[in-house]
Amino acid sequence: MNEAAEARTTCPYCGVGCGVIASVDTAGAVSVRGDEAHPANFGRLCSKGSALGETLGLEQRLLYPQLDGQRASWDEALEAASDRLRRILDAYGPESVALYVSGQMLTEDYYVANKLVKGYLGTANIDTNSRLCMSSAVVGHKRAFGADTVPGGYEDIELADLVVITGSNLAWCHPVVYQRLVAAKKQRPQMKVIVIDPRGTATCDIADLHLALKPGSDVALFNGLLHHLATQGVADPEFIEKHTRQSEAALAMAQDYPLERVAEICGLGIAELAAFYRLFAAHEKTVTIFSQGVNQSSSGSDKVNSIINCHLLTGRIGRPGMGPFSITGQPNAMGGREVGGLANMLAAHMDLDNADHRQLVQNFWGSPEIADTAGLKAVDLFEAIHAGRVKAVWIIATNPVVSLPDAERVREALAGCDLVLVSDVRAGTDTVQLADIVFPATAWAEKDGTVTNSERRISRQRGFLPAPGEARADWWILCEVARRLGFAGFDYSGPAEIFDEHARLSAVGNHGQRDFDIGGLAGLATEEYAGLEPVQWPVPDRQAMSGHAPRRLCRDDFYTPDRKARFIAVQYQPPAHAPDADYPFVLNTGRIRDQWHTMTRTGLSPRLGGHLPEPFVEIHPRDALLCGTADGGLGRVRSRWGEIVVRVKYSAETPRGSLFVPIHWNGLTASDARVGKLVNPVVDPHSGEPEFKHTPVMLEPFAVDWHGFALSRHSLPTDDFAYWAMAQGEQFRRYELAGRHAPAAGWGDWGRELLGGSEPQADWLEFVDATANLYRAALVVDDRIAACIFISPRLDLPSRQGLAGLFAQTELSERDRISLLMGRPADPAADDGAIVCSCFGVGRNRILREIDAQGLTSPEAIGSCLKAGTNCGSCVPELRKLLAEARAAA
Repeated sequence: MNEAAEARTTCPYCGVGCGVIASVDTAGAVSVRGDEAHPANFGRLCSKGSALGETLGLEQRLLYPQLDGQRASWDEALEAASDRLRRILDAYGPESVALYVSGQMLTEDYYVANKLVKGYLGTANIDTNSRLCMSSAVVGHKRAFGADTVPGGYEDIELADLVVITGSNLAWCHPVVYQRLVAAKKQRPQMKVIVIDPRGTATCDIADLHLALKPGSDVALFNGLLHHLATQGVADPEFIEKHTRQSEAALAMAQDYPLERVAEICGLGIAELAAFYRLFAAHEKTVTIFSQGVNQSSSGSDKVNSIINCHLLTGRIGRPGMGPFSITGQPNAMGGREVGGLANMLAAHMDLDNADHRQLVQNFWGSPEIADTAGLKAVDLFEAIHAGRVKAVWIIATNPVVSLPDAERVREALAGCDLVLVSDVRAGTDTVQLADIVFPATAWAEKDGTVTNSERRISRQRGFLPAPGEARADWWILCEVARRLGFAGFDYSGPAEIFDEHARLSAVGNHGQRDFDIGGLAGLATEEYAGLEPVQWPVPDRQAMSGHAPRRLCRDDFYTPDRKARFIAVQYQPPAHAPDADYPFVLNTGRIRDQWHTMTRTGLSPRLGGHLPEPFVEIHPRDALLCGTADGGLGRVRSRWGEIVVRVKYSAETPRGSLFVPIHWNGLTASDARVGKLVNPVVDPHSGEPEFKHTPVMLEPFAVDWHGFALSRHSLPTDDFAYWAMAQGEQFRRYELAGRHAPAAGWGDWGRELLGGSEPQADWLEFVDATANLYRAALVVDDRIAACIFISPRLDLPSRQGLAGLFAQTELSERDRISLLMGRPADPAADDGAIVCSCFGVGRNRILREIDAQGLTSPEAIGSCLKAGTNCGSCVPELRKLLAEARAAA
């Protein structure tokens, strides 16, 4: 029996910040489980976190530096980077250089990057992909509270009597927090949950009320709520008088939003709108959770303040079970904000436009200069690169060619940039392909440092595997370049020393004036830093380090000059671009349950690839009929900025006039599915956050002559397909394919060339029906299946899951070979069907069989029988749908 070495670390996915225990046995196998002692998750993990052990392979890792497309030594790459940067700085000045970083970085990495750019290069041209998801929340917090302060924590969600979830598919995007809410509601059935979302999502599964409002109309909704609360006497006059300012202007604005007008703007019925307003008024303990659906908008900052206004009016803030709660998207979006990772911020929540703050930071760093004007925000930054004003950019731990709006213009910008440096863990990403110099960075399992989650809780991320090849930590790479540029102040011995400097800076000149203070964590001994337990800031002294009791902020003290919160009068503004005759639909983008960002990590996991294995567009069936697109067919989605080709998926949960496309697919996983190509590049004027939720688009059929799929142990060439998408399976890759015209040389020669069937030691199995244009073939090597392909002019292809099990067999029987060409397993029970529960790999067919055989009538019964839904619970809404389907069939 192998004894496993264990490490307590933190999940690298969403902002929940779950604790993870990673175990490495003597054979090197890694397994993960939830950390029961971590106060964010108490042992729970979602499907993505549970599959972390499957994402650690080195097959697609960057393992050595690259210089102009060739392998190089670290000295060669670092010298080239510093020399080229210095030439650009000398010729064009500091504003010609920029960094674009990521919420995937650890706080220590982030701190060094910010210090280098703002204190030594002398520019504020450092921005982060957190600009794309949370910057509107930052603006809303700073306008209302005087600082980027999240008042409460996860416990408040469990203590609330009413939880309003707006702009968040919490069940899929933050599953562990959602399961804490599910458990609380089960314990207290009188708790009410309201979901505000144009789409019907998995989060609606526990909703007492779902408001399917018109996209972009949130400000009108919450202004109407503010007006209702004021007129119904629900305001807290004492709190308003003692602790706020500017309520009069906000209430005067809200008078323009009576119930009838709000219903018209939001596309809601008066009765359901009134029900929401009554429930909010009736429950003092109310938490309003908001995320990307609110932030990612040309009016995202105003949406945030319209929510905060309602909590300020009623005094429902800073106390147990109440408050506005911004749920961050990335594992360290909050840590990046703490160190000033945004182009308009300074470290330690200090303000770039405050001369005293600038002087304080410069003196502390001992830096030669300090940036004194805000830098370029993400969208403007890449536009400046495109225009040639920014000559050099260093991109760290993010993939902007996929994730930014108007993504083709981003590709053009980088292709024409004088110097592109990229630090990443994955080879060949859309962005890495455009780099002049590539630095191989350490990944999650090798990193050492800290992250801060959505409730302000700092946790240690601990490396438990050695860095592979020549990979190095981001902080080390940044320091090496800084030293070669001639800058002092970057001689750190490790992340503990960087964290200590970060903690000390947070306390300098603070004295309770700033919300972010972790001075109590300064001076930690090496072993204390190594063993640091999760702690929620502020931590002004050592005494505050102990215990998990929540630290609530913003009850009777804020961070404005007079220590009072501000109401912000906001006016509803229609989205910047409205649908029209050419582009009649509103595009909404977002995440799916089992994938993360651009899939550079989750795309490596077989079980995560089985749930929704290819890019798609969701459309209401009636709208689809008008477009002429078939369910399961291919469609081209087009906007004024670009177009993509994806699978069409009918969904009655998608409102008429809207489309939904996930954000995850990239140039390595699909032929043409980077949704960023479509997205309107307009941004919020205050935050610079792009409008990811409201782009006018059209949908049309994408005509092909044949459809197919291939399963293969080795990569297949994809250049000649009209459409392809790839997902990782267990010991194989799954390719969904489509094309125009039969191969000129015939299907047989084509198939042999594609799969490698000409090898002399291979067995080649083949079926061709030229009349019906059907083709099936399989490559068998040493009695094991190596690859198979199925082609048809119709969509009714064999079950992929039914054939996938053959790849686990060490030898194919004659019966298996026959069933392979028939397109179905010899034993029908071997076809589990499409994955429903990724945590335990349970498929749709298996669930339906057990429902029928065992008479299962609830998700709990399915869980007892098959374990499905008993880990993260994200599949429970789908289990309910399968139960309803089984009842209807019976």
